[in-house]
Amino acid sequence: MSDSSRDTAEGAGWGTAERGEYKQLMPARVEKLSWLNPRTLWAARNGVLASWFGDPTGRTRSRWAAQRAAAGAPADKVIRRDDPERFSFMVIGDTGEGDEPQYAVVPGFLKASQDTRFAVIASDVIYPVGSADDYNSKFFRPYQDYRAPIYAIPGNHDWYEDLGAFMRVFCDDAAPLPAEPAPRPLTRAWLRQLLWHRPRVDDGQRLDEARKLRSAADQQAGQPGPYWAIDAGPVRIIGIDTGLLGTIDAEQGAWLHEVSQGHRPKILITGSPLYVDGEHHPCPIEGGGTVDDIVRDPDHHYVAAIGGDIHNYQRYPVDVDGRTVQYVVAGGGGAFMHATHTIPRVSVANVGEQDFRCYPLRGDSLAFYSRLYGRRLRLRRFFTLTEAEATAVVAERLGITPARAPGPSARVTWRTRLVASLLGAGGRPDRTSRFRLPVRKIYTQLFSPGSATYSPPFFKCFLRLDVTPDAVRLRCFAATGNRAQEVDPPVEDEVIIPLV
Repeated sequence: MSDSSRDTAEGAGWGTAERGEYKQLMPARVEKLSWLNPRTLWAARNGVLASWFGDPTGRTRSRWAAQRAAAGAPADKVIRRDDPERFSFMVIGDTGEGDEPQYAVVPGFLKASQDTRFAVIASDVIYPVGSADDYNSKFFRPYQDYRAPIYAIPGNHDWYEDLGAFMRVFCDDAAPLPAEPAPRPLTRAWLRQLLWHRPRVDDGQRLDEARKLRSAADQQAGQPGPYWAIDAGPVRIIGIDTGLLGTIDAEQGAWLHEVSQGHRPKILITGSPLYVDGEHHPCPIEGGGTVDDIVRDPDHHYVAAIGGDIHNYQRYPVDVDGRTVQYVVAGGGGAFMHATHTIPRVSVANVGEQDFRCYPLRGDSLAFYSRLYGRRLRLRRFFTLTEAEATAVVAERLGITPARAPGPSARVTWRTRLVASLLGAGGRPDRTSRFRLPVRKIYTQLFSPGSATYSPPFFKCFLRLDVTPDAVRLRCFAATGNRAQEVDPPVEDEVIIPLV
């Protein structure tokens, strides 16, 4: 097994590593997606409009569900497969930017996924707005050689065009929804509709051609809607759709409560993680209660909750009334990397640093972003930290022993401390100053998402889950864009989850 980032800097992808062969999989021309481009931000405006003028996602989702039921989808939205008691499946989140970081994941994903029965995409299949014409280069092409079905739950970006393309691809070519009556003038709903982003009239004309890339019989999935349950072997996997704003409507909430009944062990897949960045986000249900209330109910027998949306890997083993539920963030499948160095020393739900895991390691995240902003601000000599310097300064700020030793030559100086502060590096809760809190908030909300296509290491990741009647073995694999990690994808984290 190859070194991981927890073993060596080379295992993390640093150094003079040989570039991988993922570029051979890419189209000749790739449009680079930048979240600093005003045109991109304007196209992706529906999330902001929903927060200002009311979120229509629940009503639209209900209409999709009704349409699928009329077309013959099972009323309980359960996909009943014939998987054996021992089988494996993949989870990969936030995939669809269509550039180098997404394609860099593919070779390792194909190696690690051999003999798996299916895969699940957890949130944001397509960026920036879920257009049908983007599915060629951002879904069908990269995963054309994965010889098993792929199921998906939508993320907020898939909802930016009211989920039309997602439903066409994953739900048996669902027909468009009929237009609704216009709202009364000068109301909040009228303003929202006036400004709402909608798909182009000619969007999706090339979709039939794109489907040919995944047209084999063993690649077909077909799911009953944007949320579903899969009965596979000894487990039930439940995928929920958290829409534009990270919530679920009352209708879906009632369904979730119903399919969570029974003694069968369950794994939740969600577009919004319930524990992330050292905080608890239980995910409200319209009308009362939360998704995490359902997960924590001992009568429902959940063993894990895996969420996309945040573009890295995190794991929180939370004690829930004497049993451990693994709360996982798994959104590192292709989109720009969300920083981990901004995560403060973890202390949430009795989970401390000794139990918490993340990828990339915080020091690698800080080194990555120091290089990015060194280039962007043309201050490379001042801003750029080596991976050893970044590891050392993060360990000092958090008061922890780093997972990978920085080495005796790494010195923490006034410069490394200043760069770490400017880039929002986390600290200890008991020592977080008034200055650090606003800096971290500004950094994480403004600067971190302003990505472009980088050179390796990309710090991408995906999950493989091996199921037996007694346990689930969950492994997080890394994809850096370097050849060594393509040939032998390193395991960055592993946990055995008991089912009995």
